[in-house]
Amino acid sequence: MISNSIFKSTVLFFCLITISCSQKIKSQNQKTTTNTDKKEVVAEQVITDIRTGAQNLQFTPLLKNKKIGVVANASSISINNTHLIDFLIKFNFDVKKIYAPEHGFRGTADAGELIKDGKDTKTGLPIISLYGNNKKPKPEQLAGIDVMVFDLQDVGARFYTYISSLHYVMEACAENNIPLIVLDRPNPNGGIVDGPILEKEYTSFVGMHPIPVLHGMTIGEYAKMINGEKWLKNEVQCKLTVIPCLNYNRNMAYSLPVKPSPNLPNDQAINLYASLCLFEGTNVSVGRGTDKQFQIYGSPFLPKSDFNFTPGPNVGAKDPMHNGKLCNGEDLSKINKVSRLELTWLIKAYQTTSDKSKFFNDFFTKLAGTKKLQQQIETGVSEAEIRKSWAKGIADFKSMRKSYLIYGE
Repeated sequence: MISNSIFKSTVLFFCLITISCSQKIKSQNQKTTTNTDKKEVVAEQVITDIRTGAQNLQFTPLLKNKKIGVVANASSISINNTHLIDFLIKFNFDVKKIYAPEHGFRGTADAGELIKDGKDTKTGLPIISLYGNNKKPKPEQLAGIDVMVFDLQDVGARFYTYISSLHYVMEACAENNIPLIVLDRPNPNGGIVDGPILEKEYTSFVGMHPIPVLHGMTIGEYAKMINGEKWLKNEVQCKLTVIPCLNYNRNMAYSLPVKPSPNLPNDQAINLYASLCLFEGTNVSVGRGTDKQFQIYGSPFLPKSDFNFTPGPNVGAKDPMHNGKLCNGEDLSKINKVSRLELTWLIKAYQTTSDKSKFFNDFFTKLAGTKKLQQQIETGVSEAEIRKSWAKGIADFKSMRKSYLIYGE
């Protein structure tokens, strides 16, 4: 006999599905009629409501009677702006553990900050950190899990570490025979493919695969590529299911409802992230410790300018670069959206800095994925020539990428 609580949850669950489907059908079927020159004109309404994988309820039957692990953070939003964890628990899905990437489950930790295991205060569920020395779930941390759900918002850049966490989760799932369900999310940088290809000898957590800086894929498509190219250790492949976004193609503009990490506060920062993140391998600040993170750049070594800022501790940057020091630079917060990896600001900063000998640090090569970019900038190679040197690598990558795309080219 079914208990009242289970019956109630089941009814609510199917109501959600019914509402979701009926809204889609209504939207698809709605028509408007006008009369022009005695001719009837019928225009069918176009669906523009993008739904993420977490809002696409196709994944829920795969969780029935399963013990569930979930890789999630603050961006993991499902139906009606409810967090995915809360949604699953509300409908009595058996969530056992939460696995948290860089910045933690609630998304407030600094970049690179040690994230400790703990417990979610709202649900009481155990949280296992997938950052620091424990980037890959250990077999004992996967004990009692029948299926893993992965739901993180990526921004389309090679060094944004959620795709590195994806790699390690896929590898652990493959090795422990646990199916993985990736709930896909749009790439806010669309189909932009640009930048140097990562060279194998510079593999690190901020660059694990031979791809350009901007890969132009959703995280679900990227999971398919990791599996298909056999990039996991010993070429293992995991049992992967990607739940696609609905009503989406990669050329659509997409504004994130929740910031994906503490220092990407808005659409402008997300769009400029890949271009300005290269400064993280230099002595130039990208605005951490201000309210315009990844929308400005500057340092005490750049020439005096009309724009300057002084970084200070804030959420996501407890000890920012050049803390308390006046930085001269440029405000990019209101420029038009970029559609490629921009090098203009990096080259300009190098050419005008008063301390060229300390401009680059070792981290730059990890971010660039090659030593060539630093060498090109230091020797005065033009931006056009630098871009030309990427052309073959980008073309080869695009050719490989085709078979993994879900939302067109």
